Amino acid sequence: MLDLPLAGATAWSAVPPQRLAAVAGVLTDIDDTLTRDGAIEPAALAALARLSQAGVPVIAITGRPAGWSEPFALAWPVAAIVAENGGVMLCRAADGSLRHDFAQAPAERAANFERLQACATAVLREVPGTRLAQDSAGRLTDIAVDHSEFAHLGPAQIDQVLAVMRAHGLTATVSSIHVNGWIGTHSKWTAAEWAVRETLGRAFVADEWLYVGDSTNDQLMFERVPLSVGVANIARFWPELCVKPAYVTAGERGVGFAEVADALLAAR
Repeated sequence: MLDLPLAGATAWSAVPPQRLAAVAGVLTDIDDTLTRDGAIEPAALAALARLSQAGVPVIAITGRPAGWSEPFALAWPVAAIVAENGGVMLCRAADGSLRHDFAQAPAERAANFERLQACATAVLREVPGTRLAQDSAGRLTDIAVDHSEFAHLGPAQIDQVLAVMRAHGLTATVSSIHVNGWIGTHSKWTAAEWAVRETLGRAFVADEWLYVGDSTNDQLMFERVPLSVGVANIARFWPELCVKPAYVTAGERGVGFAEVADALLAAR
């Protein structure tokens, strides 16, 4: 549980119910927001079910790869999962099968894939102690270097990885477990626009949605979605955040997400 206050933090319990009454849906990160050690927490899964039963759509946006996300896109009551920081969208088709849509055309993805592998090789060569994320085999449009899941990198090493990725022309961000790099202008923000349009058939209006996250790679969403929430374990990254969420839950990970869901449902 979070011992508030963090500098500048507002407790989620202080959110005015009237701000929640008109929320159209929930956007959420996955790792360490819904999950712990790669598995969804029971409180989060139950919260997703309650939201679905109430007709509140949930779209998950993650830096995890498409391959890792596939079973969750089929099993969880979500409208879609957008994986690889906006590169791949997974959603259930009318026949129950899983559909994969991509932010980039096949030829562009193929060219970028070669550049990404060259960058990954350079990271491993130039930054001592680095290794690719264990889920790398499932990645279609990005690369990831493990810093906190099965390996540990210090802040200086993480900065070195970011520098190598950016020198190779990649967009690079740091999640709670990985340093992710990709080629293109897609992001969690474009993922939200894309997924709302394609799965719900309407334009994405940030004021109508709520976003939940836990780390520095959620800052774009914290900046652009006014009703943004950090689960309590965001305390780990708090000093590094240039843009902070509007609210912070008392509970960590899936328990914090459940707090968000319960308040939202109580206000409807």
